[in-house]
Order: sequence, then C-alpha cells, then structure tokens
Amino acid sequence: MSDHHNTTPPTVEDPTMDTRDQPTPGEELAEVHYLPQRHPDAAPTPMDTEVVEAELVSDEDWHRLQQAKRLARYQGYRRDIVTVARGVRTVATHQHTKTAGKTLLAAGVTTLQGVESWGRRAWDASTMGVYRRQIKAAEAMGDREALAEWTERKEASAERRHKRLMDLPKIAWGVSKVILGSLAGCVALTLLVGLFVQLSGSGEFVKVISGVLAAMRWIFTSIAVAWTPFVMALPAFVLLAAYREGRRRGQAPAWLATAREADMDAAIDETTIARALEALRIPQINAYLKQGLPLQYLTTARADGRGTHAVIRLPAGVTAEKIARRRADLATGLHRLAKEVWPTTGSEAGILDLWVADKGALAEGAGPYPLLTDGAVDVFKGVPFGKTLRGNPLVAPLMERNTITGGMPGQGKSSAARVIMAGAALDPTAELRIYVPDANFDFEAFKPRCSRYVMGAEDEKIAQILADLRELHAEVQARGELLIKFEVPAVTRELASKNVGLHPLFCLLEEAHVAIQHPKYGKEISKLLVDIVRLGRKRGIHLIVSTQAPTKDSMPRDVTRNCSNGIAFAVGDHVANDALLGQGAYAAGHRATELIPGTDKGTAVVKGFTGERSDIVQVYFLDVARDNDQVTPIIERSLAAIEDAGRGLPGGDRPVREIEPGKQRDLLEDLDEVLGNDPVPAARVAPLLSALDPDWPPYQGLTGTRLCAELAMLGVKVPSSKNRYPIDPVTIREALAVAATADLDDDE
Repeated sequence: MSDHHNTTPPTVEDPTMDTRDQPTPGEELAEVHYLPQRHPDAAPTPMDTEVVEAELVSDEDWHRLQQAKRLARYQGYRRDIVTVARGVRTVATHQHTKTAGKTLLAAGVTTLQGVESWGRRAWDASTMGVYRRQIKAAEAMGDREALAEWTERKEASAERRHKRLMDLPKIAWGVSKVILGSLAGCVALTLLVGLFVQLSGSGEFVKVISGVLAAMRWIFTSIAVAWTPFVMALPAFVLLAAYREGRRRGQAPAWLATAREADMDAAIDETTIARALEALRIPQINAYLKQGLPLQYLTTARADGRGTHAVIRLPAGVTAEKIARRRADLATGLHRLAKEVWPTTGSEAGILDLWVADKGALAEGAGPYPLLTDGAVDVFKGVPFGKTLRGNPLVAPLMERNTITGGMPGQGKSSAARVIMAGAALDPTAELRIYVPDANFDFEAFKPRCSRYVMGAEDEKIAQILADLRELHAEVQARGELLIKFEVPAVTRELASKNVGLHPLFCLLEEAHVAIQHPKYGKEISKLLVDIVRLGRKRGIHLIVSTQAPTKDSMPRDVTRNCSNGIAFAVGDHVANDALLGQGAYAAGHRATELIPGTDKGTAVVKGFTGERSDIVQVYFLDVARDNDQVTPIIERSLAAIEDAGRGLPGGDRPVREIEPGKQRDLLEDLDEVLGNDPVPAARVAPLLSALDPDWPPYQGLTGTRLCAELAMLGVKVPSSKNRYPIDPVTIREALAVAATADLDDDE
C-alpha cells in the first residue's frame, strides 16, 4: 500500500476543523477517504490494494480556504447578534411591555402620592390645617357666619386637644397600674394554687410553678413565631395602604395612563373638580387655591342620576358664566367629553351648578321612543318628550299650553315638533293640523292623520295657510260660546270625549318665520297667531310654532310671551335665548347659548315642563328616512285606534276652505261698504258680511261676538251699550283713515 494510506489529516472540506490542527506550511495536503481498519493478521482484501485519488493543495490555496471558513463563522456570529438585538428591541417596544412599564411606574407614583397624603394629613392634624384653611376661605369670601363658625370649631378642637394632652400622664399611670396589678394578681394566684396543691397532697408546689412557667414560655414562643411573618409582611401592607391612599387622594400623571385606563371612568369628587377648575388657569381661582384655601361646596359632589352633581361658590371675581363659556376645557380636566359636562349658573352669579355625566352615559341619547311599537296617549296627561340628563323620562304638557321651539338649523327643533305631534296623534280624540311653508318632507308621514295639511312655500300655499288660520281663529270664537253653553271654564277630558266640538286640537306651524315674514300675507298671519295663542288655551286649542330665529321681526313678541312651553336648542345669542325661554332667562343662567352646535344635537333647554325654571333634555328622535321610517307605523296605529273607537278622523268632516290665489279681504273696508250712516248692532252686521262674500271663510258662520273680537284685534273697541254692541260707521271710517296713514308711513 502507499504510505499516505496511513496518514489521517483532516479534510479541507470539514467546516469544524480547528486551526490549531492545521499543518505547517509546506506540507502536502490531500483530500482522502478514510478506510475501515483491518486487523494485522487478517487476510488481505481487494480494497487493501486500491489506490485512492487525491488532490494536492498549495500553501496559498490553504490560507485562502481558512480565511473563507473564518469569514463564514464571523457572519454567523453577526447574524446571531442581530437576531438577539431585534428580539430585545421587539420586546422593549411591544405594547404589552410599554403598558406593563407604565402600570408599574404609575403604581409607584400613586404610592408616593399616598405617602404624601399621609404626611399632609399628619401635618393638618398637628397644626389644625383644616380649620385654618376654612377660616381663610371664609375671610376671602367675606362670609362672617362661616368665619365665626369655623373659628369656634377651631377653638373647641384646640381645647379638646389640650385636655387630652393634660390627661395623658393620668392615662399612662392608670394603664401602668392595671398592668402591674394584673401581673401581681397572676403571681399571687399562682402561689396560692401551688400552696394549695402542696398542702392537699395532690401534687408538688414546684411542679405547679414549673407548669406555669412552661405555659408562659409556650405563649411567648407562639407570639414570636407569629410575629416573624407579620413583620416580614408589614412593608407590603404599608405599600398597599399607601397605594390605596394615593388612589383615593389623587391621580397619576396623564402621560402614565395606559389605553385600558383611558377607558375607565374617573371618579368625580371635590378634589377632581378643584383640579379641573385650577387647570383653566383663571387667575382668581389659581391665586385662591395657592393660598391653600379649599373651594366652598354648597352641595358636595354626590351621585345624581346618570352622573355627579355639585354646587360650588367660586372665588371672588369669577362668575359661573365664565366657567360655562370654557365648558370644553373644563371637560378635559374632568376626563369627560364636552357634552358630558354641564356647568350652569346657580342662584347667584358666583355660584357654579355643575353636573357631570358618568362616562358614556349620554352616548345613546334619550334612547328609543317609548311608544314606537305600542301604547296610547291621553293628551290631558302630556306626551313623551325625552329624558333629562340625569336619565329621568320627561313628559311634555300640552293642554292649556302653547309651545315654541327653536334653534340653529340641524339641532333638532323639527324633531322635537315631530315627537309632540306623534304623541298627540296617539290620542284618538285629538285633531292635528300641520302647516309647513317650505319644501320640507319632515312631516309628510303625518298627512293621513291631519284634518288640514299644507306644505310648500309658494304664494298660494301661504294663502291657504292664512285661510286655515282664519278658520282656526273662527273656531276659537265658536269654542268660547260652547264653554259658555256647558258652563265650564276650560275644556275637560269628559267634554273632549263627547264629540261636542271641544276635542283637543293641535296646530303646528313649522318654519313659522317664513309665513310671518311673507310680504303679502305675513302681517295678517301674525295677528291671527297672536289672537289664537291668547284665546285658544282654555278652549282645547294648542298652537306649536317652530322657528330658527325667534326675533321681533320673525316672531311676534305676543306669541313668544304667551307660549308657556319653550324648547331651545343651540342658539346664537341671548335675544333668541330669552325669546324661547322667557324674558330674563339668560340673566338667570338658563342658557341655550351654552349648548354646542353639533356636539349637543338633540339636546335642548326647556321651560314649563316641570316645576323647575328650566331643564336640560335629550329629546327622543323619530326617523322619517325612507329606509327607517318610524313615524308611519305610529300614524297607522293611531288611525286604527280611531277606527276601533268608532270615530271618524277628528276634524275630518269639515270641508277645506280654499282661498283663491291672491284673494284677500279687509274687514274694515267691508264694514264701510255694508254700513250706512247709523250705528248697527253687531249681531245684525255679521249676516251682512256673510251675504257680502258667502265664500270667504272668516265670514261663514260669523256671529256678533266673533265680529267684536275681530274688531278688537284690529284696535277698534265696540261698546256694549246694553249688550247690543253697536258698530258705529264713523268709528270704522276713522280706523280706516288711521290704517291708511300708517301704511303710508310704512311705505315712506
């Protein structure tokens, strides 16, 4: 065999070869195949004589191969390092890791806050800090009664503390006497028992003493064993107590809040409210709190419905209105949405009445309309309207009321009118009339339930609204005569159910400003509305007017003054606010100007619904969209109820009095035409007017009483003159002259 059969150098292809086993330069390297070893005495085989092919490698090639292997090994190390670094970075930036880190850090900060709170409480207890701050607050407010009260409390507390300090030596001496007496008693008892045992022969004195000592050793040993884990666990209990105190007295910084904690409801208490007010950076509040003075809570923070209510006396120079104007900023300090925080003015300008909703409590609004699928209504008891912010259902009273609703476009005024009319429709005795002087389909679903329905802004539509209002005005007069006939001061449920012409009648004038400001018919429409709201209340006629801008030009003041129900969505100024909620409402702190357009959509400030001066209400919403029409099923159910009651559609038996486009009559001019030169009793003048134009709705069925009322509305007073009520043509012609002069002045 060849000599290199006996050599076994490592192959150059082995990647695990150690460089220490490398041959020295100059040695020949060959790639060999390792052959199985045979025993020296074994017979030769053919393989023993087989020659193995090999390739000689030069020194340069050898070094190049070794460098390649080292480079491959270093690249493997680098890949491992990069993989580990990426893993560490992934772990460090993972959301769970960040959340855990923030949670631990927040727990530590909260624990430190708890220790700080203990320190402050200890300092307050030793220095009577609570009493001192209250005294300073009373001095700052100029409240002499509170100052005297807190001064008296401080002196009484100081006297009690002094008494306790003086009694401490007596208490210590008493405790010492009890302990020493107890020990002496135990020793004496032990000696007596031992002596008795010794003398009676039942035992030995020494053994009794030994037994007592053994029992005492066992007791002390047990205490020592139990004391050790208690001492070891004591730091953990102290930290836990400090953490709980920190949670009770304060909050960790906002940047430490985790995503989970951001969704948690923050407790609203006096501390949270004070910090939120301080965060507004109002100089008077900050200066007041920096002196260590506490805010004066006339009503401490307490649960109220779906939130928390508190009443605070603000520092001098700060009004509740100033806080209300920064409602969104205040909400951030209370960890709430702007629509969940309601700061209003209390009984004084400097008293803040604050209500804060529980987080998410107002998200669903008022909830579904309660009569959406079933149920009926008695309008004498009111109709469902919405829920207060506190979550209490609110009913809108209708009988002997008139209602005005208004606000900026898109905030819910039409929806509020829709809710009222839907409730009225579910009373089978109620008649509905709806007038929409605009191309608006919000009330089309009510049409089958209405005895009168007009929709459109064309002149002929406004003229038809005028004709229907004249008819309504005539019915107001006719109902007055019926009340006299039945000898009742107002319509009752019993009369309304008897079908004698005194059933409840609800008339809605949507977008009323369009009709009132009409250049041709608006003036008369305004006069009719004023008379209807004045006289229709006790006669079972309820007028609802809806408008965007209740100003003196768009809504007669006598209409707003006679609407006992006011519904104000977000409005732009105090003028509109007082027009909807009554004169002086803005100054008294009842402000729809504090509602935020868009944010508070569907929320209104209402008056006249409860015994409160005003309420903030989330109004029910009834959709009229084609894919979610909620009104049509209610109307169909109301029509079925009317049919089941054996009634016809209330008011549907009266023919519609249509007015010719552009036609208009003047009562004074007609009286001038039918009267001669002598006074004529009103009862005889009415038929003359009816004969003058039988098709004119106001003259149909006209009586002397109604004629006198019409003249009174025009400023012409008819004397009674022995109950004959004579109409003097001279007075009529004088009124015509005055009217002509006024029209001339208006034109100029």
